[in-house]
Amino acid sequence: MLSVLVTLCCAGLVTAEYQPNWPSLDARPLPSWYDEGKFGIFLVWGVYSVPSFGSEWFWERWQGPKPNKTYVDFMTKNYPPGFSYADFAPLLKAELFDPDEWAKLISDAGAKYVVLTTKHHGGYTLWPSKYSWNWNSMDTGPHRDLVGDLATAIHEYSDIHFGLYYSLFEWFHPLYLKDKANGYKTQEYVSEVMLPQMYELVNNYKPEIVWSDGDWEANDTYWNSTEFL
Repeated sequence: MLSVLVTLCCAGLVTAEYQPNWPSLDARPLPSWYDEGKFGIFLVWGVYSVPSFGSEWFWERWQGPKPNKTYVDFMTKNYPPGFSYADFAPLLKAELFDPDEWAKLISDAGAKYVVLTTKHHGGYTLWPSKYSWNWNSMDTGPHRDLVGDLATAIHEYSDIHFGLYYSLFEWFHPLYLKDKANGYKTQEYVSEVMLPQMYELVNNYKPEIVWSDGDWEANDTYWNSTEFL
């Protein structure tokens, strides 16, 4: 599995221009703060936090191609027949989420960077993405921009660098499954969902790290990785 850590060098630190190919992109220097910041915090949060069983892979383990009996039994025991994964979303209320308190705790802990899971493989976004209608934290669940709230709080602390995790693929998105069925010779999901969402994150929240994941089923040309970078 290839997990790509993209460090966005900004604020005048890097003025060189790079070409959309790996030799050029790999020549980018590692920011000194990242090399020296030995302690960071990774926040994994989403709809899967409601059942809080197993891991963030809950949906796939429960209803994927090879359902895991442990997850199936958990649902049978604790939820009524017909309960869907989407039914968890309204229960993600985040009523105890205080971004200022989180930011202070992260700073007090001595962490030099924080990375928030903005979207895992289930597709639910923690920001009001225009490309995830009714499957985002503004439309369904807490009815707030969780990414934006935390970004604002973190940016008040000059000693913390703000990063965002983003899953490239989605287990059950029809456009992704269509591209997959086409042997990844089409890129409808990439052009209509993935890239627009990644641009939303970068342009709206100004992260210093974009940690992408979920790329292993296709090659980098399908994801249009070099062009995005």
